[in-house]
Amino acid sequence: MADSTAHPPAAVDQRVQRLATRASIALAAAATLFLVYLVRHASTSCFPASHTISLSPFPRNSCDAASRRVLPPDRRLAKLRSSSRWRRRSSALASSVFPPLRGLRLLAGSSRVLCLAAGAGNAVDALHAVGVSEVTGIDLVEFPPLVRRADPHRLPFSGGAFDLIFSDDPAGFSGALFPSRVAAEAERAIRHGGAIAIAVDRQLDPATVVALFKRSRVLDTRDVTLDGSQVRFLILQSNGTTLNP
Repeated sequence: MADSTAHPPAAVDQRVQRLATRASIALAAAATLFLVYLVRHASTSCFPASHTISLSPFPRNSCDAASRRVLPPDRRLAKLRSSSRWRRRSSALASSVFPPLRGLRLLAGSSRVLCLAAGAGNAVDALHAVGVSEVTGIDLVEFPPLVRRADPHRLPFSGGAFDLIFSDDPAGFSGALFPSRVAAEAERAIRHGGAIAIAVDRQLDPATVVALFKRSRVLDTRDVTLDGSQVRFLILQSNGTTLNP
């Protein structure tokens, strides 16, 4: 004989759903409270109101330990300069790329140079090493002290602000979201008679890149080995007038 007190299947399903809903709400509330606790804890431990300097050789908390693992910009740059890859690239730029620019009278100690797609600032550092004092490095991600954050599609500089715009990263133009816009901004920021020297992949037709520059003419093209791989440098000079429609 069937138990008259047994619950029908539909009623059981409804009870299970209600319990699951209540459990989900409880878990969500607990997670929210935990996140609030983490935020408040981080604000008091990672960003203390009083900026006291701890003389202890051991970290006071996890935030202190994490901050000690981050190298200051100057120490990070010194570490990069000591690497063999940094030195090889600097040497290649100084011996194979800068001399042609000097020979064409497009680079001097007084030149105002903008380095596009500067990465960690290898080219900026190399230009300083050969006596160029006014060098600005930009990239989408800043890398102090040599590289600041800026969008090459919209350069934060006035027209004609630079004597030379330089890029030793082949992806600077070929990897840009809108290469034609980057080229137009470079031509806007370069003074009349100034130069644009860019590295491109050797597999890329140079004419494709040159066609992006509407107010410049090609002065020189040469293959250079950087970091064990060959790239092609295009050296263009700004005429200030539109050459090709």
